[in-house]
Amino acid sequence: MNLKAQDALDRSAVPWLFAVALATTLPHFLHLSTLLSAFAALLLAWGSWLWWRGTRLPNRWLIVLCTLLTIAIILLEFRTLFGREAGTAMLVIFTALKLMEIRSRRDAYVSIMLGYFVLLTHFFDSESIPTGLWLIACVILITATLIRLHGGVTCKPWAILRRAGIMTAQALPLMLVLYVLFPRINGPLWGMPKDAYSARTGLSDQMSPGSISNLAQSGEIVLRARFNDTLPERNTLYWRGPVLEETNGSTWSQATSQFVKPPVIEAGGQAIDYNLTLEPHQQYWLLALDAPVAVPGSVRIAPTLTAYSRQPIRQRQRYELAAQTSYRFNINEAPQALKRNLSLPPGRNPRTRALAESWRMDDTQPDKLVQKALSHFRQEKFFYTLRPPLLGTEPMDDFLFLSRRGFCEHYAAAFVTLMRAAGVPARVVTGYQGGEMNPVDNYLVVRQSDAHAWAEVWLAGRGWIRIDPTAAVSPSRIEGGISTAMSGDEPLPALVQINSDWLKSLRYRWEAINNGWNQWVLGYNAERQRDFLQGLGIEDPRWQTLGMIMLGVSAAILLAVSAWILYHRPRLDPARKLWNQALRHLHRSSIDCADWEAPLELATRLQRKHPEIGRAFEEVARLYVAARYGRGPINLEKLRQAVKDLP
Repeated sequence: MNLKAQDALDRSAVPWLFAVALATTLPHFLHLSTLLSAFAALLLAWGSWLWWRGTRLPNRWLIVLCTLLTIAIILLEFRTLFGREAGTAMLVIFTALKLMEIRSRRDAYVSIMLGYFVLLTHFFDSESIPTGLWLIACVILITATLIRLHGGVTCKPWAILRRAGIMTAQALPLMLVLYVLFPRINGPLWGMPKDAYSARTGLSDQMSPGSISNLAQSGEIVLRARFNDTLPERNTLYWRGPVLEETNGSTWSQATSQFVKPPVIEAGGQAIDYNLTLEPHQQYWLLALDAPVAVPGSVRIAPTLTAYSRQPIRQRQRYELAAQTSYRFNINEAPQALKRNLSLPPGRNPRTRALAESWRMDDTQPDKLVQKALSHFRQEKFFYTLRPPLLGTEPMDDFLFLSRRGFCEHYAAAFVTLMRAAGVPARVVTGYQGGEMNPVDNYLVVRQSDAHAWAEVWLAGRGWIRIDPTAAVSPSRIEGGISTAMSGDEPLPALVQINSDWLKSLRYRWEAINNGWNQWVLGYNAERQRDFLQGLGIEDPRWQTLGMIMLGVSAAILLAVSAWILYHRPRLDPARKLWNQALRHLHRSSIDCADWEAPLELATRLQRKHPEIGRAFEEVARLYVAARYGRGPINLEKLRQAVKDLP
């Protein structure tokens, strides 16, 4: 195919396009399947080899075949061509495939625009600081490639990259204006409804032996809390999640009806004010500090004392809450709730039920039965471990009488089973316990490794009382955290096992930086934008008001930049100004001339084609050359007069 000269693509520009394709797609290789990653890498390697050998690009039919193969692989992997994951995979492979048909500058521009678009898809998988830095570097590289295509042939690569970096930095003021003033939109900007939000791991609405011990092996952050006053005692830091009241003998789950009437809480001290930053976990519960006594309007408290949002927590959320660590609630509990928390599946775990019934024959007082169960855990040889053995068809019998090794969910489930069998209403509460204070930003950090399960029993005249059977077996778990309760061979996350002071200090600082990024960049939602703008004096930050302010500030920035550029533009010497005046005179006379044409050659051409002005212009050209390049004294008056005398 013959290309016009202005549309031809020089060979030395192609490596820039390969660098753009590799940089923009490389992070996706961490999330794509092995087959898709290998296919994309094969296409990139193939294109690079063709360029290196100077071989002719593949024919159209081969490109079509590769496209059909791409569609087949994506259908094989995702069973669809639509949606976030399938669409991202298609963009990655098509970015690599586009390099196989680049023959002109137009193709190069399409490849570059595709690179800009692919950058947006990285935020589907990560919104971290390293991801942001990588994308900024990619923007500089793509911009540098555009500079290279627009006449940067003679420039060195580092000079082109430096210019691209300066251009990117010049865009920062406008970027900040758009970030601060552009109306915030709740929910995802991209994605089909079924996959607009990525899946998250965390607490479930069911609990079975081993579920929480598996969760506790992760160091992922669940929530951050900052207290307005003094940090509560560690043994009171219970972050309540779902309450499990129904069981089939091995698995515990939530009751089907949650919201009958709000709980009646009797506080025993002063409320604790704090703000909670909750990571997305795709569930409705808030993991508020026990017990929540003040919540935002979008949150409601169930009769089980769990705080629920009206929408699933699909994005990082920030709440202003108040808690009461000394409390009683639901002293007058509904009869159906007490009946539900006494039921056990018939015929399951007979040895556990027999043990509880023997205790009941000795003493029927509920508080005495609670102490008997806790004493049983203290006196018998029970072990607290993240590696409990597998249990059989009667898991509570196997745990209490055979293995005696388990994690918090084993002890909570066994204790509640014993209490119900002894006639005491009881239920399992799941959530998190404790946390680690970051001294850099004074936020309490709660991780998946702090996942915990405890029990509640209902006592007449006292209501629901928290009982943590784990404290009877391993008191250090509640007082000092999971790292103090486990031996060195337990599969704890590496972050929890760090003992070096300087490594801890480094981790604290990095997590504080990430928290600032989350709070003020990723967490800059509609509510925080409204508060920030009201603090600046904008009382009614509606989108119309924000649009007008955004346009005004952007115009002011552009005017300031334009004034700065005009002020710092290169100063023309007087001789050059007079020469430009002479050229404008020729343009007005409809005589073709170019700025790059040499003065004496232009004068010679004019004498030949336009003799009526050629002789006078020859005098202008001679005086201009003498003034610009001569070594003698400059006579601008003669040059000015010659320009004025042009016919």
